[in-house]
Amino acid sequence: MKKTRLVARTLLALGFVAFGMAAQAANELPSRGVTVQPLKSSLAEEAFQTLLVMRALEKLGYTVEPMKDLEPATEHLAIANGDATFMANHWSLLHADFYKNSGGDAKLSRTGVYSEGAVQGYLIDRKTAEQYNITSIAQLKDPAIAKLFDADGDGKADLTGCNPGWGCELAIENHLTAYQLRDNVTHKQGSYAALMADTIARFRQDKQVLYYTWTPYWVSAVLRPGADVVWLQVPFSSSQEGQADTQLPNGKNYGFQANREQIVANKAFVEKNPAAGKLFEVMKLPIGDINAQNLRMSQGANTQQDVERHTDGWIRVHQALFDGWIAEARAAAR
Repeated sequence: MKKTRLVARTLLALGFVAFGMAAQAANELPSRGVTVQPLKSSLAEEAFQTLLVMRALEKLGYTVEPMKDLEPATEHLAIANGDATFMANHWSLLHADFYKNSGGDAKLSRTGVYSEGAVQGYLIDRKTAEQYNITSIAQLKDPAIAKLFDADGDGKADLTGCNPGWGCELAIENHLTAYQLRDNVTHKQGSYAALMADTIARFRQDKQVLYYTWTPYWVSAVLRPGADVVWLQVPFSSSQEGQADTQLPNGKNYGFQANREQIVANKAFVEKNPAAGKLFEVMKLPIGDINAQNLRMSQGANTQQDVERHTDGWIRVHQALFDGWIAEARAAAR
């Protein structure tokens, strides 16, 4: 009897040890000692999405370096070459050429959709749209209509456009040619944030405005489509790659296909780090949450500390969702 009890106790003790080892293994960080280098573009409003991914990687045990700024074409190339690890702001359509020219699926990984439902296009102030019945960008072929949006006195419409190197500037340049607008429209480029600040100031002075923007971005929370401004349609689909259909599911055609944001990472890194690969695949961020955070930045809460506070606050509010991402990533590593 004593021998039987001793054996039972021994087996029970071994069971507790095995259980403890299993629990410890389950809680082990799969990536301790592996360094990650995040990238974003010069657009400050991309920091929130990027930092959220960084926080999740830190939770998995990665050593995450501070994010660095590069323009999109260079971002893709740096990640493909292994000089950086990931970017959280790859637009699957807008950046398609950057992805392809950097090696495509052979060198880069993009699985899952980080944020979807993004739209982009041209807008004018609602007052002018209704007064002159302007619904299409093609109406700017009329010099009298174009002159309404002349901000510098040269008789041509001034379109607040897209920074060189972002990708959207190529689409705008294509549209100016395709819709025969070059004689009447000037594509204003430089610092988009500064140009939009001037555009918003003009709007608040009750002057006409014409600009390009996209969502998610804070501009549409200040100049509200449908209330303050209206989207302009295009007469037909035209893109620099060919005749891609840009008509949206609601029947509107703003000249750009509905876009989605993805996390792009170095393929070799993802293959060696299944936890990170799974994380990049399962993370999803509502476009409305990005808009809301970007608006707070536009209102002055735009320091690094502010963005970190916004990110950590988002995680606290969505803790169960965040923990679910981590659990899936750890399971993939095991």
